[in-house]
Amino acid sequence: MALFTTGEAVAVELPIARIPTRAAAFLLDLMIQLVFGAMLFFLGLYLLLRWDADSAWIETMLVVVIAFTLIGYPVLSETLTRGRSLGKMALGLRVVCADGGPTDFRHAVTRGLAGIVDFWILGTGLIAVVVSLCSPNARRIGDALAGTVVVHDRSRLPFAALVIPVPRLQGWARQLDMTGLPDELAIAMRQYLTRVRTLTPEAQDRLGRTLVITVCDRLRTPPLNGYPPVQILGAVLAERQRRAFPPPPKPDNAVYQRAVA
Repeated sequence: MALFTTGEAVAVELPIARIPTRAAAFLLDLMIQLVFGAMLFFLGLYLLLRWDADSAWIETMLVVVIAFTLIGYPVLSETLTRGRSLGKMALGLRVVCADGGPTDFRHAVTRGLAGIVDFWILGTGLIAVVVSLCSPNARRIGDALAGTVVVHDRSRLPFAALVIPVPRLQGWARQLDMTGLPDELAIAMRQYLTRVRTLTPEAQDRLGRTLVITVCDRLRTPPLNGYPPVQILGAVLAERQRRAFPPPPKPDNAVYQRAVA
C-alpha cells in the first residue's frame, strides 16, 4: 500500500502494482504491439511496392513502424484511457499521478519515451525490473520522470468531505499564504475536524489549540482570539480546498438568461 495526498489534503491508501502483475500486463501489451506492428508493416510494405519504391523507403517505413509500435501504442492507449493500456485493463491496473490524480498526455509521452530505456535498451526489461525493485513504490524510470505510480484499479478514490468555513473568517483566511502549510499538517487538521466529536472536551481544547498555534506559525500569522480552534482550522482548510478546486467560470448573462427562459 502507498499513501497518496490529494489536492484537498485527503490521505488515501492504494495498493501498488508490483513486478509480477506489471510484467503480465506488459506481456499482454507486447503481444498486442507485435500484432499491431506487423499489420502496419505489411500495409506499408504493400503500399510501397505498389508505388514501386526503392529499399531506402522500405527501411524508413520500417523505422517509423517500430517507433510508432514501441512508443505510439503506449502513449496513445494511456492518453485515451487516462492511464490504462489494454494489458493494464486486463490486469486491473492504472497509471496515476503521485497525488493519486489521473494522468494526461504529458505523463504518457514521458513514460513512453522512457520505456525505450526501461525495456528495450537491453532487450529484456532488466533495467525496469532492477529500478522497480529499488523503488518503494515499484516505480520504473518512466514513472520517476513522469511523476506517476501504477496501482490496482479496483480501489477507487473516495469522495472528499469538504469543509464549510465560518463566514466571519472567510476574509481572514483568503489573505493567508498557504505555501507554508505542508500536506502532513493539513492531514492532521482534517483528522482533528472529522474526529473532534469523539474527543473529550479537554482533548478537543488541548489538541485544537496546539494545532492552531502550529498552523498559524507555519502561515506566519498571529492566532485569532475569540474563535474556537474548530472554526479557525476549518477556515484555513476550507480556503486551502477553495484554492485547490477553483469554482467554474460564471456563464455569460445573455446566454444564461436565454437558457433559463
